[in-house]
Amino acid sequence: MADKTVKVTLVRSLIGTKESHRATVRGLGLRRVNSSSTLEDTPAVRGMINKVAYLLKCEG
Repeated sequence: MADKTVKVTLVRSLIGTKESHRATVRGLGLRRVNSSSTLEDTPAVRGMINKVAYLLKCEG
């Protein structure tokens, strides 16, 4: 199960987004545009990705 990962990249700016969406992006480990993070593929992480999907690019 540990080999199930998903790579997320922030592709849009957080300027003008809701504070809760900014907090979600930080929770995913993303700091600035084009920063990437590799995360374990869990339901909690999937929910976070779905919440801010319009800001992200996902692989894997």
